[in-house]
Amino acid sequence: MVTCRVRAALAATALLAGCSPSESQQPLPRGEGFDFYVLSLSWSPSYCEAEGENASRQQCSRDHAFVVHGLWPQFEKGWPEFCDSDEPGRVPEELARAFLDILPSVGLIGHQWRKHGSCTGLSQRDYLEATRAAHERVRIPDRFEKPSSRVAVEPDEVEASFVAANPGMSQEGIAVTCDGQLVREVRICLSVEMAFRSCEEVDARACRLPRAAMPAALP
Repeated sequence: MVTCRVRAALAATALLAGCSPSESQQPLPRGEGFDFYVLSLSWSPSYCEAEGENASRQQCSRDHAFVVHGLWPQFEKGWPEFCDSDEPGRVPEELARAFLDILPSVGLIGHQWRKHGSCTGLSQRDYLEATRAAHERVRIPDRFEKPSSRVAVEPDEVEASFVAANPGMSQEGIAVTCDGQLVREVRICLSVEMAFRSCEEVDARACRLPRAAMPAALP
């Protein structure tokens, strides 16, 4: 469900959602210097299995399912990384902890800011607020909430489930990626105003395996 925060961000577009002024918050700051966003949702059990001892203990000690990997500014062709910014490279722990409900570790938050957030033209806080708004824009299909057993799925089936759960999303605007035989991420393309959109280059990088595994979340 689209929250009032996201509705406020969409108010400048045709996606008006009817929040009253008392319900909505100020519109999110608009990033600049890029064409659109990619919201990367990581299947946390796949990350923990693939990375093994190198995985974040903060993340892998929890029963996460899909979590935010990052919000990435993109060009129609290619993407910026590690840009110069007036903001510090380190995200203060107090600020980072306010977003641990969607981004599963302080280390990940800092890395995403340095690699991607620094290229949005936003402050650290505004970038993280934009990340939250993107997360709130996308509904996770019920079947992927917290499955208790390992399953084998068709990557196209995962895409179709997200498209069915999110009106306005198309299969040209989402890509499931794999790591070996594991489903690793779902990448969803969003305009700067948080509207679903197509993205040819991102879609072309989708997993081509006929089936891939999704490990179970922790009990």
